[in-house]
Amino acid sequence: MLSRLIRLLAALSLCLAIPVSAQTAAKAPAPKAVTVNGKPIPKARLDFIVKQRTTQGQPDNDQARKAILDNLITQEVVAQEADRRGFAKSSDVRTQLELLRQQVLVQAIVQDHLKTHPINDEEMLAEYNKAKASRGDKEYKARHILVEKEPEANEIIAQLKKGTKFEDLAKQSKDPGSKDKGGDLDWNTPATFVKPFAEALSKLEKGKYTETPVQTQFGWHVIQLDDVRTLQFPAFDTVKQQLLSRMQEQEVQKFVAELRSKAKIQ
Repeated sequence: MLSRLIRLLAALSLCLAIPVSAQTAAKAPAPKAVTVNGKPIPKARLDFIVKQRTTQGQPDNDQARKAILDNLITQEVVAQEADRRGFAKSSDVRTQLELLRQQVLVQAIVQDHLKTHPINDEEMLAEYNKAKASRGDKEYKARHILVEKEPEANEIIAQLKKGTKFEDLAKQSKDPGSKDKGGDLDWNTPATFVKPFAEALSKLEKGKYTETPVQTQFGWHVIQLDDVRTLQFPAFDTVKQQLLSRMQEQEVQKFVAELRSKAKIQ
């Protein structure tokens, strides 16, 4: 999410022309890439876009630069015409430009904060081990039948004891996601389920079902354990980038929350 946000903000920033004051221009004219109707397109603008694209794996060659410059010329021609027609004075346009300016500033400070508050391997490994511990070391393949009232669940258990197949009884379940699959919930860790369900499931032997209905906020469950296997948790290196993105997002959220807590909002 964070990377998508930064890429979006970067893309938006490319639409902004950064003005150079007359005084600065007089002292040190910026190298130009091309001039359109007497107005120069700074070479720095071309270089900036090339740099952004190369970080995304795109090539930096004459053909790519020519295409980028051609696009900049088109934007400049259209922008000049819009300016000539007075769109820059429009309230809506000025609001949009201010929003874009803020977004570019947000991008800059977010990137700077992440640079000065890097997430190291030790922190990522600690988060990885925490997630791994919370998942446990086993996966359970379970079925369940969910009903509204406890007497209904007791009746289902009675039918199971008489030999009725669990899959057939599951058709009366009020869980639309599993009722047509014989109550099958596929493979999951106990942490996937609400606490009463997880505790009951963990105590079951393979091939057995709960002989006492299990109550949760969803209703009353009859649970059957089909199989158990060792959990194959992904290796640290395979999820390292995902961990980094998530932890960076959390770091930015923390940073923003601190700024908001100090802000005087009336």
